[in-house]
Amino acid sequence: MLNSISAAAGRLLISEPFMMDPNFKRSVILLTEYSEEGAMGFVLNHQGEFLLGDVLPDVSYSEIPVYEGGPVAKNTLHFIHRCPDKIPGGIEIWDNIFWGGDYEVVKQLISNYQLIEDEIKFFAGYSGWTQGQLDDELLEDTWIVANRFNAVLIFSSNDNNLWREIVISLGNRYAHIANFPENPSLN
Repeated sequence: MLNSISAAAGRLLISEPFMMDPNFKRSVILLTEYSEEGAMGFVLNHQGEFLLGDVLPDVSYSEIPVYEGGPVAKNTLHFIHRCPDKIPGGIEIWDNIFWGGDYEVVKQLISNYQLIEDEIKFFAGYSGWTQGQLDDELLEDTWIVANRFNAVLIFSSNDNNLWREIVISLGNRYAHIANFPENPSLN
């Protein structure tokens, strides 16, 4: 299905509207890696209960939210950004979207108020799939793959509407599901 890192990294996975797994309910995941060994990405629209200052007390600007990147290794901190001119060492996974980079530089930029929330997104943990698992889930229509999207939405702090906005942006084939109720049995 997705057959190489270069073909898959930077794609969005949008959960089908009735997925009940709370880790992925109405989720938008930025896929950062895909290979024969498995896949990895970050949930973009599930803001966690912590701010950056809660997990990095030595960083003076603490108002940046930390998102729940997924259910794997929740004790790890990851980031994506769109400012390679400020943060060296990141891996470009999509047009002007970078994964990782020099962590010490990031801490310094945040402490000096030179990096703002719409330039970077932090994640506690990540979403991961073992060999073949994501392909199986795609065949089961668990996920919709978005190959094109507005990168500005990735760094949006409007978490509640991100899933809906991305679904609508996929065009008429999918737009109708944006208004499905979260629990159809309550209709």
